[in-house]
Amino acid sequence: MTAPAAPLDLADPAVVADPYPSFDRARAVAPVQWHEGLGLWLAFTHAEANAVLRDRRLGRLWRDKDPAERFASFNLIHRNAILEMEPPDHTRLRRLISTAFARGHVERLRPWVQSVAEALLDDVDLASFDLIADYAEPLPVAVIAELLGVPVADRPLLRPWSAGIVAMYEYGRSEAESARAVIAAAEFTAYMRDLAEERRRSPREDLVSHLVAAEDDGERLTADELVASAILLLNAGHEASVNAFGNGTVALLAHPDQVARLREDGALVGTAIEEMIRYDSPLQLFERTAKEDVVLGDVTVPAGGKVAAMLGSANRDPAAFDRADTFDVGRRPNPHIGFGAGVHHCLGAPLARMELQISLPTLLRRCPGLHLTGEPVRRPTFVLRGYSSVPVSAD
Repeated sequence: MTAPAAPLDLADPAVVADPYPSFDRARAVAPVQWHEGLGLWLAFTHAEANAVLRDRRLGRLWRDKDPAERFASFNLIHRNAILEMEPPDHTRLRRLISTAFARGHVERLRPWVQSVAEALLDDVDLASFDLIADYAEPLPVAVIAELLGVPVADRPLLRPWSAGIVAMYEYGRSEAESARAVIAAAEFTAYMRDLAEERRRSPREDLVSHLVAAEDDGERLTADELVASAILLLNAGHEASVNAFGNGTVALLAHPDQVARLREDGALVGTAIEEMIRYDSPLQLFERTAKEDVVLGDVTVPAGGKVAAMLGSANRDPAAFDRADTFDVGRRPNPHIGFGAGVHHCLGAPLARMELQISLPTLLRRCPGLHLTGEPVRRPTFVLRGYSSVPVSAD
C-alpha cells in the first residue's frame, strides 16, 4: 500500500508555533505517511514511532555532507559520534563513554548544580526576568561545562559553537546558517582537541580526563571519537535541557491548577518533569535509515529509504496516553519517548533529569508568585523545539 502524503509544512510559522493540531489530523489519516518535501516517511503514532526507534533494521547511517572539504570538521564530529553509529561500533563507543560516566559524575554534581541554580536567581531581578536567558539556558551550559572540565574562562565560547552546529539539524536552513556551522565545528573541534591533550598530560576529576583514560577490553576512544563525544554531550545535553525546561515551564504556567498541585506536593516533581518532556517535546523528529525493506503500519520503507519518528506527535497520541492533550503533573503511567528509545536512547537523560529535579523546585520555591508577564517567543525551528525568550515575574 502506498503511504498517503503528509500534509505538514514544517516551515509554516503556525506549525512551528503549535504543531499538535497538525499531528492530530495526521494520526487520523495513517500512522506512517510520506512527506514529499522532506523525501522521507514520517511515523506519527506512538506505536509506529516507538517501532522506528527500536527496530534494528532501521539505523543511524551517517553520510558526509558535501562538499567534503568545506564540511570536514562538521563531518568529522558526526562521523565519530555515537549518535550516528550502529553496532558494533555504537556498542563499543557507548560502553567506553558509559564507563567514564559511571564514575559518579552526575550525582557528584548535585550540590554544585543546586548552588548554580541559587546563584542564577540571586543575580536577577525576580520582579522581571527572562526565564530562558537568565535561568534555563545558563544552568545546563554551566553544568555540562563543569562535567567535561572546561575552564570557567572558556565557557562563554561553548553556547555560540553549539548553536551554530545544531542549526544544521533543521530543514530548510539558510546558506548563512551552514556557513556558521562550518566555522563553529572547526573552532569547537580544535578547542576540544587541545583540552583533551591537556587532560592526557595532566588528568583531573572531570569527564574529559575520564574519556581519555576510558578502556574496555583493551579498547580506547580514538582522538576523533573523544572529540566528537565531548562535543555531542555538550550540544545534546544543553539543547535538550534548555528546551525541556523552557517548554515544560511555559506549559506548567498555563495550567495554574497544576502549579498549585506541585507546590502542595513536592513528591510530584518526578512525574511533573516527565510530563514536561512529554507534553511539549524538546526534540520533535529523529531520523532513521532502512538497512533492508521494513514494513511499518501499512507501508514498506525500502532499503536506503529514510523514516522519522515524530516524537512530539507520538507523545500526544491518545492511543498511548489517557487525555493526551491534558497537562497532568501526576501522570502515571507516562511511556513518553522524549529521550528516544532503543540503542540510541539518550545517554545524557540521567543528567538532564537531575538538572530538572533541581532547577524546577528551586524556581518555584524562590518565585512563589511566578507568572508570565508577556508572550513567550518561540524559536523559529521545528526539529529542536524551544523558546528564545520567556518573560516572567516572581511577584
